Amino acid sequence: MKVYNKSKYLKLLSKEFKNITEVAEEIINLKAILNLPKGTELFLSDIHGEYEPFTHILNNGAGIIRSKIDDVFENQTTEKERSTLATLIYYPEEKLKLIKEEYNKQSLDEWYTITLYRLVEVARKVSSKYTRSKVRKAIKSGFEYIIDEMLHAQVNNERDKERYYKQIIKTIIELGQADSFIIAISDLIKQMAIDHLHVIGDIFDRGRQPDLVIEKLMKFHSLDIQWGNHDILWMGAALGNMASIATVIRICARYNNIGILEDAYGINIRPLSTFAQEVYGNDDCKKFMPKVFDYNKYDSSDRKTIAKIHKAITIIQFKIEGNLIKKHPEYNLNDRLLLDKMDIENGFVTIEGKKYEINDKNFPTIDKNNPYKLTKEEKEVIERLTESFVHSKELNNHINYLFSKGAMYTVFNNNLLFHGCMPSNEDGSFKEVNFLGKTVKGKEYFDEINEVVSKVYLTKEEDLVDIMWFLWISPDSPFFGKEKMVTFESYFVDDESTHKEPKNAYYHLVEDEEYCNKVLMEFGLNYEDSHIVNGHMPVKAKDGESPIKANGKLLIIDGGFAKSFREKTGNAGYILTYNSYGLLLSQTKPFESVQKAIEEEKDIISEIIIKKDDVARKTVGDTDIGTKLKGEIDDLEELMKAYLAGEIKETI
Repeated sequence: MKVYNKSKYLKLLSKEFKNITEVAEEIINLKAILNLPKGTELFLSDIHGEYEPFTHILNNGAGIIRSKIDDVFENQTTEKERSTLATLIYYPEEKLKLIKEEYNKQSLDEWYTITLYRLVEVARKVSSKYTRSKVRKAIKSGFEYIIDEMLHAQVNNERDKERYYKQIIKTIIELGQADSFIIAISDLIKQMAIDHLHVIGDIFDRGRQPDLVIEKLMKFHSLDIQWGNHDILWMGAALGNMASIATVIRICARYNNIGILEDAYGINIRPLSTFAQEVYGNDDCKKFMPKVFDYNKYDSSDRKTIAKIHKAITIIQFKIEGNLIKKHPEYNLNDRLLLDKMDIENGFVTIEGKKYEINDKNFPTIDKNNPYKLTKEEKEVIERLTESFVHSKELNNHINYLFSKGAMYTVFNNNLLFHGCMPSNEDGSFKEVNFLGKTVKGKEYFDEINEVVSKVYLTKEEDLVDIMWFLWISPDSPFFGKEKMVTFESYFVDDESTHKEPKNAYYHLVEDEEYCNKVLMEFGLNYEDSHIVNGHMPVKAKDGESPIKANGKLLIIDGGFAKSFREKTGNAGYILTYNSYGLLLSQTKPFESVQKAIEEEKDIISEIIIKKDDVARKTVGDTDIGTKLKGEIDDLEELMKAYLAGEIKETI
């Protein structure tokens, strides 16, 4: 282990800060930053490919932008004017197009004049807690100097200020730059509203546009990602794990999202479609009709085709999984071997020693003497699909981003973020798990997953890649958090008693504040001022279930991004923000569409569930960034001493 060489480090630092004056300026600057209010963090989870509501929440700053507009203009403008201004900020290009259709040249110039002034006032409001340097760096589209001047110019009195603004705005309009300026300052407002984004898992599956969600995340200015079980599944699929690939396709078929594979990622589904039509041509496959379906886009023949694809890939999945379970007895998943427990001729299956009637007897590709053997045609289909997944440039670009940007968990500003659960026993102790031959539990288990997933990405070793499927399906996986996955039963057994997926003890233990404190301490957190934030488990608000556990120690923010969940949850999910005043948890209403948001100015309305104000307003100095800055100040003060003592020479 290398010993820290203070003198050598200070000499390196002196190359950046060449003399006492430069050191002093930087110390003054950093100490001033420490006393600014902390930026706003936004927590989202379980986006599940629902691009439009996800984008709208980013555009409206989780409600912050409308709140700022009301703060500035509530007594000066109508509700309608404030709604129009908000929509313009959220969707400037689209809203401008509609507005320009309503006005003639003279009235449009008048509208520009009023609107540009109002946008500057909103921008000043949302950026007031950031340094001038940070705000200027955030300005895009070439208006850095003008916007910076309008936000920060020091003018002697209100009359001079008004004259100064009017001249700038008049010139912007005369030069035909009003639209570009509106877009640039709207982008700035949106960026300043959310300082940092936390995505707590499950970007993929169910919704139709996970590719666009990831593209949006890749452009976001500051964020972290905690992997969810559906993300892990797609990551495994992109690495060529056949069980993961079959499961991804099955879920896409189940929710009528085959298009995401073909259109976004260029994965050729035709061999599977042809095979399904040949094998299940006379099968109505009613049980395999998509759960969510756009009837305006597809006719009945398309529905039947998707149902056949759905059934074909489901059987392929069960066969591949069976062979994987036999290959890895250490996974302890033998209870999921059910194809060999079927008596197809007599129509029943034996599950945990009990016989259940099956609702389907048409299994032409299952050999009763060797039920887990893929037919020649099935093998060819899955191999071609695997080739498509592994070589999809677009998919690999997105999955590489998840591998590099994501993690099992994140500790950020004294809060612990992870998607699923901490595997635990009924007595509240952390469950010991055999993970690749190593017995681990608690934080050690989470850290081991981080290390192994990174190794999987780098080496792509087959046995290591298999672990991605284990993390998707195993009762011991913190991503899954249930005692078993009953996919087979949900398709082929009508008896609903077999459809239950008992949760890990974690999910009732988190009602206890002492247990939550134990989890927080496991990660080195001061539990008095910390929280656990989870996704993964939809909160059934309509049944009275609360996302708030253990007196606010744990917050579950899943609940309804995916349209398929809303019948169960009764809402459209939860939004958590953490600003300088404290935590704010809101329950959102369903988002109708971008078109209605633009044309009818319909926003996502959030109902506040919990508002936890801190005793003292938090500053940058109270955050992780503040801790880093304090360390930098200490180093600079040491450099200052070295300059004053003549140990290091100043340069001009």
